[in-house]
Amino acid sequence: MRLPPAPRRAFSIVLAAVILVLGAGTGAFASTPQSVPAAPYGDNDGSGPQFYSGLNVDVRDDVSGDIYVSGQSITISGNVTGDVIAAGQTINITGDVDGNLRLAGQDVTISGEVSRSGTIFASTIDLTDTGSFGDDLVGAAGDIDIAGAIGRDVEVGVGDLTIDGTVGGNVTYNSANEADISDGAVTGTIEQIVPEPNEEPTAGEKFVGWLLGLLYALVALSLITLAAGWLLPRLLHRVTNQLIPRPWKALLVGFVAFIAVPLVLLLLLATVIGAPLALTALLVWLTLMLATFVFSAYYLGRLIFRDRRHPVVMALVGGLILIVALQIPWLNVLVWFAMVFFGLGAQLLAIYEKRPWRRELPAGAGLDPGAGPAGGAPGTGPAGGPRYDGGQPPPPPAQTPPPVQPPPVQPPPPAQ
Repeated sequence: MRLPPAPRRAFSIVLAAVILVLGAGTGAFASTPQSVPAAPYGDNDGSGPQFYSGLNVDVRDDVSGDIYVSGQSITISGNVTGDVIAAGQTINITGDVDGNLRLAGQDVTISGEVSRSGTIFASTIDLTDTGSFGDDLVGAAGDIDIAGAIGRDVEVGVGDLTIDGTVGGNVTYNSANEADISDGAVTGTIEQIVPEPNEEPTAGEKFVGWLLGLLYALVALSLITLAAGWLLPRLLHRVTNQLIPRPWKALLVGFVAFIAVPLVLLLLLATVIGAPLALTALLVWLTLMLATFVFSAYYLGRLIFRDRRHPVVMALVGGLILIVALQIPWLNVLVWFAMVFFGLGAQLLAIYEKRPWRRELPAGAGLDPGAGPAGGAPGTGPAGGPRYDGGQPPPPPAQTPPPVQPPPVQPPPPAQ
């Protein structure tokens, strides 16, 4: 029997960890230290498959059949005629098992006799001098200490392996450290498989990888900016108008929103009532964050071309510059933060400007209500006329009377 390949061993370890978590979570619902059969088949007389789950599980009785156990602390002190499948944090096997062991845990200790094989995934595996396996031991762990007897082969992936007992077959272990094996402990051969170190990529490979990443970003993001410039030119222009006269205001708004909005979303998620609202707001927030690239690219294009080119051209050129800047080490961090802060601030200011509850006021409406404009009386509009305060619709302008036409001049009568 050969040691499984590294990918399969890694997959097995991950699978065992998942089983461990699920089993521990199931066992957390129990509170008694004694064994708790979950759903035995037929009469619970110790025959047939047995299921146990609890925080602390101790199977003291003899079982004629297989047992399945999940919990935080598991002890199998009774004798089992079938297989033992268990997942927990701490697992102790002190009874005799006539079948196989299938274990996943953190600390596994085996002090009983196992007639067949063992498959174990754990942080530490300890086979005491009173414990034994009739066939093989296969698994993976950080530390494995074998003081008992194993009838056939040992095939493990391990950090540190110690064998003071006896192995009737071969020992194959995958480890960067040489095992500590007593003389005469292994009847067959001993094979160490040293993992291949990860090769550091060369400077040329790093450059090629960076170049491929840049090419991919150029193609993908350029298509996005092209589509935005072609389909949404008015939206791009309206949002970036917030950056033309007052860019620092947009920067401040974006910075505050970048910090405050996630905190508010977390607070909403912590409440039952606010959770649906938080999820909806999270989708909107992610959309605004993703859109910062498009608006920042269009803003750069406007600065370069002074609004003298087609929106598609401005969006494309600005996007190319932004993509290249985001690929330069160290500079990309500064560029990313600037893109996010300016883009968020511009979008939020544009949304606030177009808020549905905003009422448009005519000229002069924002002045002090107690004093009219120059040349007008208090409470009046321009040139002393009525002023609109925003509460009611403005009055219609006064109609100017038509000019008075002079009577027609009659020509003098002809002379007699």
